[in-house]
Amino acid sequence: MTTNEGPLHPYWPRHLKLDNFVPNDIPSWYIVTALFSVCGVLILITWMLSGRTAVVPLGALRRLTLSWFAICAFIHLVIEGWFSFYNKAIPGDQSFLSQLWKEYSKGDSRYIICDNFIFCMETITASMWGPLSIWAVIAILRQQPIRYVLQLVISLGQIYGDILYFLMEYQDEFQHSEFGHPVYFWFYFVFMNALWLVIPGILLLDSVTQLTHAQSMLDSRVTKAKRK
Repeated sequence: MTTNEGPLHPYWPRHLKLDNFVPNDIPSWYIVTALFSVCGVLILITWMLSGRTAVVPLGALRRLTLSWFAICAFIHLVIEGWFSFYNKAIPGDQSFLSQLWKEYSKGDSRYIICDNFIFCMETITASMWGPLSIWAVIAILRQQPIRYVLQLVISLGQIYGDILYFLMEYQDEFQHSEFGHPVYFWFYFVFMNALWLVIPGILLLDSVTQLTHAQSMLDSRVTKAKRK
């Protein structure tokens, strides 16, 4: 929605028209604090439970990996799932998750306008990586043989989606955010999404290492068996 004085919204590019937009009535600091608090509590709970429910003792790296996939399940299923289902209603909706997306859209307005790429990417993320993240948590706790395969598939999917996410905006010349803004561009858009390159990248390398080692051990046993 626009007036002669300018747009009645905080998004870029400034000429965007959002006829049904309703400004947030929850402060930005509260939304961001609430999100990170929930993630922090989830990490703490997962860490504590992993020490009690795992079939074998887990090291610090495995417990952190477990916590990461618990956060992935929460974000993919709940937050991104909300966007997938209610993307058309978000601009005018005042529920907390809709306001969270309206706040994040200050760093990437493709969400507030329900860009086709964003909708498809988030729907795939919510419907695939969310459930698989839950499976990964269970697989790590129960020491299921498939755990590193799940870790590899989820991490590769996250990296692929994130690369496309950044490249699509690069092709649009970063027009959906206030370029260079310390909070909206660097924190919301760059930092919060870069996490989905760095952490999955580490886990991808870990998966490759573990699976390569397992295959080497199997090959060695097969070779020894043939020699007998």
